[in-house]
Amino acid sequence: MRAPTSARCSLVVNGQTLRVSPGDTSLETALADGVIAPMQGLHGSVLMGQAAAPAARRLTVRARRAESPTVSAPDATPLIHPAKAPARALLRRTGTVEVVTALAPRILQLVVVLDKRLAFEPGDQVCLTLEGGRPVTLAPTLSVEGGAELNELVFHLRGECPEDMEALFGAVPVPGLPVKAKGPLGHGTYRPGGGRLVLVAAETGFAGIWAIARAARYIEPAREICLVAGARDPLDLYMRPALEWLRATGVNRITLAADRHRQRPPDVRPGPLTAHVPTLRTTDAVHASGCASTVGAVEVLAAAAGARFYPIPVPPGA
Repeated sequence: MRAPTSARCSLVVNGQTLRVSPGDTSLETALADGVIAPMQGLHGSVLMGQAAAPAARRLTVRARRAESPTVSAPDATPLIHPAKAPARALLRRTGTVEVVTALAPRILQLVVVLDKRLAFEPGDQVCLTLEGGRPVTLAPTLSVEGGAELNELVFHLRGECPEDMEALFGAVPVPGLPVKAKGPLGHGTYRPGGGRLVLVAAETGFAGIWAIARAARYIEPAREICLVAGARDPLDLYMRPALEWLRATGVNRITLAADRHRQRPPDVRPGPLTAHVPTLRTTDAVHASGCASTVGAVEVLAAAAGARFYPIPVPPGA
């Protein structure tokens, strides 16, 4: 059932009152507010894990659905936080660094093998601490070809060699180095449901976006997806194998962008990533991952359109 276009309506689901906005379905609202759980996934009670219901995204009016309390449109009431979803169990695991490989001249893939699987969903983050280093919150993903074992954590990070990641972790990730992992964390979790899925990834922010996009193709093959991926330098657009897989499964709205023109292939558009985000709709679910400036800019676009917004921030240097 879809809400009337002229006014909001109220429904009672599982004993809880839902306020359904124009253009939303009652299923979308119930899923987003955590009143009902998303469908069963591939490896657990939800896709890739056994977490509780995803974070809520509801706000009071169309222009107030983004989650940041600090960004507001001109002449508008400042944005407010949506209602909090039920807390998920925080799990702790130990493991070791397995391998560090190059994905592009300045992009590395770090693979960590855990002693016991850590349940998480696409778009979630985990806190990773290398022995002798500091904790860093990152989004686990898949290899660009799509593979990952259940007890592995795969990360995409900036650097030309493992030593380049010492500034990020406070230690060099060499094979066999003990690690600790804690999660799931964050608010960018993939939510199955209605509406177009708009995915925006800046450089290694593609990690969390790739996990979401691949999951969506399996769980919701008919759902419309628009994906925009960008980097400052076109040489850092390491995600082409993943994009080819998405195209082969029917995702046609894929845009690559790069600020610099040096060695820019014909299929890479010039200019900042946010200039290529499609015109957003009220019913869109927007996930953005990357540096704070990119995530913030996409948040403003989503808020102006009244779209749901789910950020996956990337720490500086990652």
